[in-house]
Amino acid sequence: MEEIRNLNASRRQFLKKSMAVASLAISAPSIIPASALGRDGATAPSERITLGIVGIGPRCRYVLKGMLTHSDVQCVAIADVQRSRRDEGKKQVDTHYGNDDCQLYRDFREVLDRKDIDAVLIATGDRWHATASMLAADAGKDVYSEKPCGITIDLCKQISETFERTGRVFQAGTQRRSVANFQQAVDLAHRGKLGKLHTLHATVYIPEIKTQWLPGEPTPDPDVCDWNMWLGPAPWRPYNSAYVNGRWRGYYDFDSGARLLDWGAHTIDLCQWANKADDTMPISFEANDNNVTAMYENGVELIVHFLETPFGQRPGWVQELGTCPVRFVGDEGSVEVGDSGGIVVKPASNEAELAKLPKKESGLDVEAHSRNFLDCIKSRELTAANHHVMRRSHIACHAAALSWMLGRKLTVDPKKEEFVGDAEANSLQKRSARDWANV
Repeated sequence: MEEIRNLNASRRQFLKKSMAVASLAISAPSIIPASALGRDGATAPSERITLGIVGIGPRCRYVLKGMLTHSDVQCVAIADVQRSRRDEGKKQVDTHYGNDDCQLYRDFREVLDRKDIDAVLIATGDRWHATASMLAADAGKDVYSEKPCGITIDLCKQISETFERTGRVFQAGTQRRSVANFQQAVDLAHRGKLGKLHTLHATVYIPEIKTQWLPGEPTPDPDVCDWNMWLGPAPWRPYNSAYVNGRWRGYYDFDSGARLLDWGAHTIDLCQWANKADDTMPISFEANDNNVTAMYENGVELIVHFLETPFGQRPGWVQELGTCPVRFVGDEGSVEVGDSGGIVVKPASNEAELAKLPKKESGLDVEAHSRNFLDCIKSRELTAANHHVMRRSHIACHAAALSWMLGRKLTVDPKKEEFVGDAEANSLQKRSARDWANV
Protein backbone atom coordinates (compact mmCIF):
# COMPACT_ATOMS: atom_id res chain seq x y z
CA MET A 1 0.00 0.00 0.00
CA GLU A 2 2.86 2.38 0.87
CA GLU A 3 4.37 1.77 -2.56
CA ILE A 4 1.05 2.64 -4.27
CA ARG A 5 0.74 5.90 -2.25
CA ASN A 6 4.27 6.89 -3.20
CA LEU A 7 3.50 6.10 -6.83
CA ASN A 8 0.32 8.24 -6.74
CA ALA A 9 2.25 11.10 -5.14
CA SER A 10 4.87 10.87 -7.85
CA ARG A 11 2.16 11.05 -10.50
CA ARG A 12 0.61 14.15 -8.89
CA GLN A 13 4.01 15.85 -8.77
CA PHE A 14 4.61 14.98 -12.41
CA LEU A 15 1.22 16.44 -13.43
CA LYS A 16 1.87 19.68 -11.49
CA LYS A 17 5.26 20.09 -13.16
CA SER A 18 3.79 19.31 -16.59
CA MET A 19 1.04 21.95 -16.13
CA ALA A 20 3.63 24.51 -15.10
CA VAL A 21 5.75 23.79 -18.16
CA ALA A 22 2.68 23.96 -20.41
CA SER A 23 1.75 27.34 -18.91
CA LEU A 24 5.22 28.69 -19.65
CA ALA A 25 5.06 27.33 -23.18
CA ILE A 26 1.78 29.19 -23.80
CA SER A 27 2.96 32.49 -22.36
CA ALA A 28 6.50 32.44 -23.78
CA PRO A 29 7.29 32.89 -27.49
CA SER A 30 8.34 29.69 -29.34
CA ILE A 31 12.05 29.56 -30.12
CA ILE A 32 12.93 27.37 -33.12
CA PRO A 33 16.53 27.05 -34.32
CA ALA A 34 17.21 28.99 -37.50
CA SER A 35 18.71 25.86 -39.04
CA ALA A 36 15.36 24.08 -38.70
CA LEU A 37 13.72 26.85 -40.72
CA GLY A 38 16.44 26.98 -43.34
CA ARG A 39 17.73 30.43 -42.36
CA ASP A 40 21.35 31.57 -42.00
CA GLY A 41 22.39 29.53 -45.04
CA ALA A 42 21.12 26.25 -43.61
CA THR A 43 18.65 23.97 -45.36
CA ALA A 44 15.49 22.99 -43.51
CA PRO A 45 15.29 19.23 -42.83
CA SER A 46 12.11 18.97 -44.93
CA GLU A 47 14.07 20.26 -47.94
CA ARG A 48 17.09 17.98 -47.52
CA ILE A 49 17.73 14.99 -49.76
CA THR A 50 18.70 11.99 -47.65
CA LEU A 51 21.49 9.93 -49.18
CA GLY A 52 22.64 6.36 -48.74
CA ILE A 53 25.99 5.00 -49.93
CA VAL A 54 26.50 1.64 -51.64
CA GLY A 55 30.23 0.83 -51.73
CA ILE A 56 32.63 3.30 -50.13
CA GLY A 57 36.15 2.80 -51.42
CA PRO A 58 38.61 5.59 -52.32
CA ARG A 59 36.65 6.75 -55.38
CA CYS A 60 33.43 6.98 -53.40
CA ARG A 61 35.05 9.00 -50.63
CA TYR A 62 36.32 11.43 -53.28
CA VAL A 63 32.87 11.77 -54.89
CA LEU A 64 31.19 12.03 -51.49
CA LYS A 65 33.53 14.86 -50.53
CA GLY A 66 32.13 16.83 -53.45
CA MET A 67 28.54 15.92 -52.65
CA LEU A 68 28.83 16.94 -49.01
CA THR A 69 29.61 20.51 -50.06
CA HIS A 70 25.89 20.90 -50.82
CA SER A 71 23.83 21.86 -47.78
CA ASP A 72 20.63 20.27 -49.09
CA VAL A 73 21.92 16.69 -49.00
CA GLN A 74 22.50 14.62 -45.88
CA CYS A 75 24.28 11.28 -45.91
CA VAL A 76 22.61 9.00 -43.37
CA ALA A 77 23.74 5.45 -44.23
CA ILE A 78 26.68 3.53 -45.66
CA ALA A 79 26.76 -0.06 -46.93
CA ASP A 80 29.97 -1.86 -47.79
CA VAL A 81 31.03 -5.49 -47.63
CA GLN A 82 34.34 -4.56 -45.96
CA ARG A 83 34.31 -3.46 -42.34
CA SER A 84 37.41 -1.27 -42.72
CA ARG A 85 35.79 0.70 -45.52
CA ARG A 86 32.52 1.05 -43.62
CA ASP A 87 34.45 2.50 -40.69
CA GLU A 88 36.44 4.89 -42.89
CA GLY A 89 33.25 6.11 -44.53
CA LYS A 90 31.50 6.68 -41.22
CA LYS A 91 34.47 8.68 -39.96
CA GLN A 92 34.31 10.92 -43.05
CA VAL A 93 30.56 11.51 -42.77
CA ASP A 94 30.36 11.92 -39.00
CA THR A 95 33.34 14.28 -39.00
CA HIS A 96 31.62 16.41 -41.64
CA TYR A 97 28.39 16.68 -39.65
CA GLY A 98 29.96 16.72 -36.19
CA ASN A 99 27.81 13.87 -34.90
CA ASP A 100 27.69 10.07 -34.75
CA ASP A 101 24.47 9.52 -36.72
CA CYS A 102 25.58 7.72 -39.88
CA GLN A 103 24.37 4.10 -39.83
CA LEU A 104 26.45 1.22 -41.21
CA TYR A 105 25.34 -1.89 -43.10
CA ARG A 106 27.08 -4.86 -44.67
CA ASP A 107 24.20 -5.65 -47.07
CA PHE A 108 23.15 -2.69 -49.23
CA ARG A 109 19.62 -4.05 -49.50
CA GLU A 110 19.06 -2.86 -45.93
CA VAL A 111 19.81 0.68 -47.12
CA LEU A 112 17.33 0.27 -49.98
CA ASP A 113 14.68 -0.91 -47.51
CA ARG A 114 14.84 2.36 -45.57
CA LYS A 115 11.86 4.55 -46.47
CA ASP A 116 13.60 7.69 -45.20
CA ILE A 117 16.33 7.53 -47.86
CA ASP A 118 15.67 9.44 -51.09
CA ALA A 119 18.74 8.64 -53.17
CA VAL A 120 21.83 6.46 -53.29
CA LEU A 121 25.38 6.94 -54.49
CA ILE A 122 26.62 3.64 -55.97
CA ALA A 123 30.39 3.36 -56.10
CA THR A 124 31.13 -0.35 -55.87
CA GLY A 125 33.36 -2.15 -58.35
CA ASP A 126 32.07 -2.33 -61.92
CA ARG A 127 30.48 -5.76 -61.48
CA TRP A 128 27.84 -4.36 -59.10
CA HIS A 129 26.88 -1.03 -60.67
CA ALA A 130 24.02 -2.22 -62.89
CA THR A 131 22.42 -4.67 -60.45
CA ALA A 132 22.59 -2.25 -57.53
CA SER A 133 21.24 0.63 -59.64
CA MET A 134 18.24 -1.36 -60.82
CA LEU A 135 17.44 -2.71 -57.36
CA ALA A 136 17.63 0.86 -56.05
CA ALA A 137 15.28 2.17 -58.72
CA ASP A 138 12.78 -0.58 -57.98
CA ALA A 139 13.03 0.37 -54.30
CA GLY A 140 12.03 3.94 -55.18
CA LYS A 141 15.48 5.55 -54.92
CA ASP A 142 17.10 8.02 -57.28
CA VAL A 143 20.59 6.94 -58.30
CA TYR A 144 24.01 8.45 -58.92
CA SER A 145 26.07 5.54 -60.29
CA GLU A 146 29.78 5.58 -60.80
CA LYS A 147 30.88 4.51 -64.24
CA PRO A 148 31.14 2.17 -66.05
CA CYS A 149 27.44 1.77 -65.26
CA GLY A 150 27.08 -1.64 -66.89
CA ILE A 151 29.77 -4.20 -67.72
CA THR A 152 27.83 -5.43 -70.77
CA ILE A 153 25.72 -3.92 -73.52
CA ASP A 154 22.70 -5.84 -72.26
CA LEU A 155 23.06 -4.42 -68.73
CA CYS A 156 23.29 -0.87 -70.10
CA LYS A 157 20.02 -1.47 -71.94
CA GLN A 158 18.43 -2.92 -68.80
CA ILE A 159 19.46 0.08 -66.69
CA SER A 160 17.94 2.49 -69.20
CA GLU A 161 14.71 0.52 -69.39
CA THR A 162 14.45 0.22 -65.60
CA PHE A 163 14.78 3.96 -65.03
CA GLU A 164 12.36 4.70 -67.84
CA ARG A 165 9.84 2.30 -66.28
CA THR A 166 10.23 3.49 -62.69
CA GLY A 167 10.56 7.21 -63.39
CA ARG A 168 13.49 7.50 -61.00
CA VAL A 169 16.30 10.01 -61.60
CA PHE A 170 19.59 8.57 -62.88
CA GLN A 171 22.98 10.26 -63.12
CA ALA A 172 25.97 8.41 -64.56
CA GLY A 173 29.25 9.41 -62.94
CA THR A 174 30.58 10.82 -66.22
CA GLN A 175 31.10 14.13 -64.47
CA ARG A 176 32.98 15.88 -67.25
CA ARG A 177 29.60 16.77 -68.76
CA SER A 178 29.33 19.20 -65.84
CA VAL A 179 32.89 20.60 -65.92
CA ALA A 180 33.34 24.07 -67.42
CA ASN A 181 36.20 23.58 -69.90
CA PHE A 182 34.65 20.41 -71.39
CA GLN A 183 31.32 22.22 -71.69
CA GLN A 184 33.03 25.11 -73.48
CA ALA A 185 34.72 22.78 -75.96
CA VAL A 186 31.40 21.14 -76.82
CA ASP A 187 29.77 24.57 -77.07
CA LEU A 188 32.29 25.64 -79.74
CA ALA A 189 31.47 22.52 -81.76
CA HIS A 190 27.71 22.97 -81.40
CA ARG A 191 27.81 26.65 -82.41
CA GLY A 192 29.72 25.86 -85.59
CA LYS A 193 32.87 27.71 -84.50
CA LEU A 194 34.97 24.78 -85.71
CA GLY A 195 33.15 24.63 -89.04
CA LYS A 196 31.75 21.29 -90.12
CA LEU A 197 32.97 18.58 -87.74
CA HIS A 198 34.82 15.75 -89.44
CA THR A 199 36.98 14.01 -86.78
CA LEU A 200 36.63 13.36 -83.05
CA HIS A 201 39.54 12.09 -80.94
CA ALA A 202 39.05 10.22 -77.65
CA THR A 203 41.63 8.60 -75.38
CA VAL A 204 41.53 5.32 -73.40
CA TYR A 205 43.95 3.03 -71.60
CA ILE A 206 45.60 0.28 -73.63
CA PRO A 207 42.98 -2.50 -73.47
CA GLU A 208 43.73 -5.66 -71.51
CA ILE A 209 41.92 -8.82 -70.45
CA LYS A 210 43.03 -11.11 -67.63
CA THR A 211 41.22 -14.41 -67.17
CA GLN A 212 43.48 -16.25 -64.71
CA TRP A 213 42.67 -16.60 -61.00
CA LEU A 214 44.88 -15.27 -58.24
CA PRO A 215 45.89 -17.94 -55.70
CA GLY A 216 43.20 -18.75 -53.15
CA GLU A 217 43.53 -17.45 -49.59
CA PRO A 218 41.48 -18.23 -46.47
CA THR A 219 38.09 -16.55 -46.76
CA PRO A 220 37.68 -13.96 -43.98
CA ASP A 221 34.78 -13.70 -41.57
CA PRO A 222 31.83 -12.12 -43.43
CA ASP A 223 31.79 -9.18 -41.02
CA VAL A 224 35.38 -8.39 -42.01
CA CYS A 225 34.74 -8.98 -45.72
CA ASP A 226 31.62 -10.64 -47.09
CA TRP A 227 33.18 -12.45 -50.07
CA ASN A 228 29.86 -13.63 -51.48
CA MET A 229 28.50 -10.08 -51.52
CA TRP A 230 31.78 -8.73 -52.86
CA LEU A 231 31.53 -11.07 -55.86
CA GLY A 232 27.85 -10.34 -56.33
CA PRO A 233 26.72 -11.17 -59.88
CA ALA A 234 30.26 -12.09 -60.98
CA PRO A 235 31.28 -15.75 -61.30
CA TRP A 236 32.65 -17.43 -58.19
CA ARG A 237 36.41 -17.70 -57.65
CA PRO A 238 38.55 -18.18 -54.52
CA TYR A 239 39.08 -15.22 -52.23
CA ASN A 240 42.29 -13.25 -52.61
CA SER A 241 42.92 -10.05 -50.64
CA ALA A 242 44.34 -8.33 -53.74
CA TYR A 243 40.89 -8.30 -55.35
CA VAL A 244 39.22 -6.50 -52.46
CA ASN A 245 42.11 -4.03 -52.23
CA GLY A 246 41.47 -2.74 -55.74
CA ARG A 247 43.44 -5.15 -57.92
CA TRP A 248 40.32 -6.53 -59.60
CA ARG A 249 40.71 -4.19 -62.57
CA GLY A 250 41.55 -5.82 -65.87
CA TYR A 251 40.03 -9.18 -64.89
CA TYR A 252 37.28 -10.00 -67.39
CA ASP A 253 34.83 -11.27 -64.76
CA PHE A 254 34.95 -7.99 -62.82
CA ASP A 255 35.77 -5.31 -65.39
CA SER A 256 34.08 -3.50 -68.27
CA GLY A 257 35.12 -3.80 -71.91
CA ALA A 258 38.79 -4.74 -71.48
CA ARG A 259 39.31 -1.57 -69.38
CA LEU A 260 38.38 0.54 -72.39
CA LEU A 261 35.47 2.05 -70.43
CA ASP A 262 37.68 3.36 -67.61
CA TRP A 263 38.35 6.49 -69.66
CA GLY A 264 36.10 5.77 -72.63
CA ALA A 265 32.95 6.20 -70.56
CA HIS A 266 34.11 9.83 -70.26
CA THR A 267 35.96 10.54 -73.50
CA ILE A 268 33.78 8.68 -76.00
CA ASP A 269 30.78 10.13 -74.18
CA LEU A 270 32.15 13.66 -74.73
CA CYS A 271 32.65 12.91 -78.43
CA GLN A 272 29.09 11.65 -78.67
CA TRP A 273 27.93 14.91 -77.09
CA ALA A 274 30.03 17.10 -79.40
CA ASN A 275 28.62 15.27 -82.43
CA LYS A 276 25.03 15.73 -81.17
CA ALA A 277 24.82 11.94 -81.16
CA ASP A 278 23.30 11.31 -77.72
CA ASP A 279 20.43 9.44 -79.37
CA THR A 280 22.61 7.28 -81.61
CA MET A 281 26.14 5.85 -81.96
CA PRO A 282 28.72 5.02 -84.65
CA ILE A 283 27.71 2.46 -87.26
CA SER A 284 31.10 0.76 -87.53
CA PHE A 285 34.11 0.02 -85.34
CA GLU A 286 37.51 -1.25 -86.46
CA ALA A 287 40.40 -1.86 -84.06
CA ASN A 288 44.14 -2.13 -84.59
CA ASP A 289 47.11 -2.15 -82.21
CA ASN A 290 46.96 1.59 -81.59
CA ASN A 291 43.33 2.65 -81.75
CA VAL A 292 39.75 1.94 -82.72
CA THR A 293 38.32 3.90 -85.66
CA ALA A 294 34.56 4.35 -85.73
CA MET A 295 32.27 6.05 -88.22
CA TYR A 296 28.96 7.83 -87.67
CA GLU A 297 26.09 7.91 -90.16
CA ASN A 298 26.66 11.66 -90.61
CA GLY A 299 30.20 10.98 -91.87
CA VAL A 300 32.05 12.09 -88.73
CA GLU A 301 34.97 9.83 -87.80
CA LEU A 302 35.76 8.91 -84.19
CA ILE A 303 39.32 7.77 -83.37
CA VAL A 304 39.78 6.15 -79.96
CA HIS A 305 43.50 6.30 -79.09
CA PHE A 306 45.16 3.74 -76.78
CA LEU A 307 47.45 5.46 -74.25
CA GLU A 308 50.00 3.48 -72.27
CA THR A 309 49.73 5.39 -69.00
CA PRO A 310 47.32 8.01 -67.72
CA PHE A 311 50.01 10.40 -66.51
CA GLY A 312 52.94 9.69 -68.80
CA GLN A 313 53.87 11.35 -72.09
CA ARG A 314 51.18 11.15 -74.75
CA PRO A 315 52.63 11.90 -78.18
CA GLY A 316 50.33 14.00 -80.31
CA TRP A 317 48.44 15.47 -77.35
CA VAL A 318 48.86 18.77 -75.49
CA GLN A 319 50.59 17.45 -72.37
CA GLU A 320 49.62 20.22 -69.96
CA LEU A 321 45.90 19.55 -70.55
CA GLY A 322 46.13 16.48 -68.32
CA THR A 323 44.20 13.22 -68.23
CA CYS A 324 41.15 12.20 -70.29
CA PRO A 325 41.95 14.53 -73.21
CA VAL A 326 39.61 14.83 -76.18
CA ARG A 327 39.92 16.77 -79.42
CA PHE A 328 37.17 17.92 -81.81
CA VAL A 329 38.23 18.88 -85.34
CA GLY A 330 36.24 20.71 -88.01
CA ASP A 331 37.09 22.16 -91.38
CA GLU A 332 37.58 25.61 -89.81
CA GLY A 333 39.29 24.82 -86.52
CA SER A 334 39.79 22.51 -83.57
CA VAL A 335 39.56 22.40 -79.80
CA GLU A 336 41.44 20.18 -77.35
CA VAL A 337 40.61 19.88 -73.66
CA GLY A 338 41.56 17.76 -70.64
CA ASP A 339 41.35 17.46 -66.88
CA SER A 340 43.75 20.28 -66.06
CA GLY A 341 40.94 22.76 -66.68
CA GLY A 342 42.67 24.24 -69.71
CA ILE A 343 41.51 24.48 -73.30
CA VAL A 344 43.47 24.92 -76.57
CA VAL A 345 41.69 26.24 -79.65
CA LYS A 346 42.61 26.81 -83.29
CA PRO A 347 42.42 29.24 -84.96
CA ALA A 348 43.28 31.90 -82.41
CA SER A 349 40.07 33.77 -83.24
CA ASN A 350 38.16 31.16 -81.27
CA GLU A 351 39.87 32.38 -78.10
CA ALA A 352 37.69 35.46 -78.44
CA GLU A 353 34.65 33.17 -78.60
CA LEU A 354 35.70 31.55 -75.33
CA ALA A 355 35.98 34.98 -73.74
CA LYS A 356 32.29 35.60 -74.52
CA LEU A 357 31.17 32.56 -72.52
CA PRO A 358 30.01 32.97 -68.92
CA LYS A 359 32.83 32.41 -66.47
CA LYS A 360 32.44 29.15 -64.55
CA GLU A 361 34.39 27.72 -61.68
CA SER A 362 35.63 24.22 -62.41
CA GLY A 363 36.15 23.32 -58.74
CA LEU A 364 36.17 19.71 -57.62
CA ASP A 365 35.07 17.81 -60.71
CA VAL A 366 32.10 16.13 -59.00
CA GLU A 367 30.66 19.19 -57.27
CA ALA A 368 28.77 20.53 -60.29
CA HIS A 369 27.75 17.05 -61.46
CA SER A 370 26.31 16.14 -58.06
CA ARG A 371 24.61 19.57 -57.94
CA ASN A 372 22.91 18.72 -61.23
CA PHE A 373 21.81 15.37 -59.77
CA LEU A 374 20.34 16.97 -56.64
CA ASP A 375 18.55 19.67 -58.64
CA CYS A 376 17.00 17.02 -60.90
CA ILE A 377 15.82 15.01 -57.90
CA LYS A 378 13.81 18.10 -56.95
CA SER A 379 12.62 19.01 -60.45
CA ARG A 380 12.27 15.39 -61.74
CA GLU A 381 14.00 16.47 -64.95
CA LEU A 382 16.62 14.46 -66.83
CA THR A 383 20.17 14.84 -65.57
CA ALA A 384 23.18 15.85 -67.67
CA ALA A 385 24.28 12.19 -67.87
CA ASN A 386 20.88 10.53 -67.73
CA HIS A 387 20.03 6.92 -68.56
CA HIS A 388 19.43 7.66 -72.27
CA VAL A 389 22.83 9.38 -72.62
CA MET A 390 24.57 6.61 -70.68
CA ARG A 391 22.96 3.88 -72.76
CA ARG A 392 24.23 5.11 -76.12
CA SER A 393 27.71 6.22 -75.06
CA HIS A 394 28.35 3.07 -73.02
CA ILE A 395 27.17 0.82 -75.86
CA ALA A 396 29.55 2.67 -78.20
CA CYS A 397 32.38 1.98 -75.73
CA HIS A 398 31.48 -1.70 -75.50
CA ALA A 399 31.30 -1.98 -79.30
CA ALA A 400 34.79 -0.49 -79.60
CA ALA A 401 36.06 -2.96 -76.96
CA LEU A 402 34.44 -5.94 -78.71
CA SER A 403 36.06 -4.93 -82.02
CA TRP A 404 39.43 -5.04 -80.24
CA MET A 405 38.64 -8.32 -78.45
CA LEU A 406 37.44 -10.09 -81.61
CA GLY A 407 40.09 -8.54 -83.85
CA ARG A 408 37.72 -7.53 -86.64
CA LYS A 409 35.53 -4.75 -87.93
CA LEU A 410 32.03 -4.65 -86.48
CA THR A 411 29.01 -3.05 -88.12
CA VAL A 412 26.24 -1.75 -85.87
CA ASP A 413 22.55 -1.06 -86.40
CA PRO A 414 22.17 1.95 -84.05
CA LYS A 415 18.38 1.67 -83.89
CA LYS A 416 18.29 -2.02 -82.99
CA GLU A 417 21.52 -1.71 -81.01
CA GLU A 418 22.77 -4.93 -82.59
CA PHE A 419 25.79 -6.02 -84.58
CA VAL A 420 24.94 -6.70 -88.21
CA GLY A 421 25.70 -10.21 -89.45
CA ASP A 422 27.90 -11.15 -86.48
CA ALA A 423 26.32 -13.75 -84.17
CA GLU A 424 29.44 -14.03 -82.01
CA ALA A 425 29.57 -10.29 -81.31
CA ASN A 426 25.85 -10.29 -80.49
CA SER A 427 26.33 -13.22 -78.11
CA LEU A 428 28.88 -11.12 -76.18
CA GLN A 429 26.28 -8.45 -75.45
CA LYS A 430 25.50 -10.26 -72.18
CA ARG A 431 27.09 -12.47 -69.55
CA SER A 432 25.62 -15.03 -67.16
CA ALA A 433 24.96 -13.67 -63.65
CA ARG A 434 25.68 -15.68 -60.51
CA ASP A 435 22.76 -16.22 -58.10
CA TRP A 436 24.44 -14.30 -55.28
CA ALA A 437 21.21 -13.63 -53.35
CA ASN A 438 20.56 -17.32 -52.62
CA VAL A 439 24.05 -18.44 -51.64
